[in-house]
Amino acid sequence: MTTRTLRRWFLVHKWTSLICTLFLLIVCMTGLPLLFSEQIWDTFVGDDDPPYETLPPGRPNASLDTIVAKAHSLFPGQIVTNIAPDDDEPAVLVSMAPSWQALKDDEKYPDRNSGHWIKFDARTTRVLKQSRPADAPPPPRTWTGVIMGTCSRLHVSLFAYLPGRLFLGLMGGIFVASLVSGTILYGRFMKRLPFGTVRRDRARRLTWLDLHNLLGVATLVWASVVGFTGLINELQTPLFGLWRVTDVRQILKPYANLAVPAQNHLSSVQAAFETAAKAAPGNVVTELSFPGSSFGSPVHYVLWTHGATPLRARLFTPVLVDARTGELTGAYPMPWYLRFLEISRPLHFGDYGGMPLRILWALLDLVVIGVLISGLVLWAAKRRVSADTRLRTLGYEFDDRTGLVVSHDAGDAAR
Repeated sequence: MTTRTLRRWFLVHKWTSLICTLFLLIVCMTGLPLLFSEQIWDTFVGDDDPPYETLPPGRPNASLDTIVAKAHSLFPGQIVTNIAPDDDEPAVLVSMAPSWQALKDDEKYPDRNSGHWIKFDARTTRVLKQSRPADAPPPPRTWTGVIMGTCSRLHVSLFAYLPGRLFLGLMGGIFVASLVSGTILYGRFMKRLPFGTVRRDRARRLTWLDLHNLLGVATLVWASVVGFTGLINELQTPLFGLWRVTDVRQILKPYANLAVPAQNHLSSVQAAFETAAKAAPGNVVTELSFPGSSFGSPVHYVLWTHGATPLRARLFTPVLVDARTGELTGAYPMPWYLRFLEISRPLHFGDYGGMPLRILWALLDLVVIGVLISGLVLWAAKRRVSADTRLRTLGYEFDDRTGLVVSHDAGDAAR
């Protein structure tokens, strides 16, 4: 390897690491509580839902048409926008709004929310819980809610919405570049030393350097996976936007100019769920959107299905059922880039292996924080030293005439 090539890799590692370190520290530190968000909420906030009634085993759930009718009776004149059976509990969540236009107006004003929801017992249709009305005073904020909300928004977008997402995606790409360049440098550096060597009998900075390199290579695979999947996750908004203006627009084009029928003239919701289950065998129907949604068709139920196994639980397939006739229009698997996005989510958050994997993710997160901090210490100690001088402190010697590395004596590294 020539001096020029080695210097370039060194500069790539130096500057990519410096550019992304601050933002990676924010992401790593906010990611720790998010890994255990469910446990934190259960411990400090708890669940204020009333208990479910004790019923004879095997009692079937009520028809979803009955639940929709009850929602309309509770809020006459409003429309149902979504209905979602709970995967884990015998509950059904029904979302409502004054009109579709009110929801479209909400998109222009992020602080406005015209919609609300009702949680029903799926067996008895009893109302378990409702969201706060739009005109009601906000509930008192808890420290848990403030802390977790702040961590979530910092981790996802730095409080900057889509620009913040794209910026953090860029930082994720730069982080991957720093990992690649660091691996190349470490491979050259450890060529004549046993793997994992930490020279404690040398200068303190050399010990920091060895620890930085060792911890970095030990977490290389995990950091690469989390960094790359984080980059992919930050691109979800433009990727879903691309899908909407390509495949979805083409599918819905024949129905784009049709009027949205009144909800009392729509076909059975329960039958639509059963039709979607047959159209996507092996999948679980998890949600239904009513005709008129800005993300759907004016005359179709849009039903979202996902795989029934842990590996396929993130792979969604939308199904269109004509809400006027109840007939199946088609099932449309997502394109490869959205399937890749959905698969990357559990890899990034470690939520497919239960608590043991979350604990492992947290420990590796702490190690990466140590790598970032040690890198900052090394940079602060030698920020005025040129790249060539730094390489010589690592034991490299160069032929000034050819520019080639002629020797690497790690024993003479400390100066």
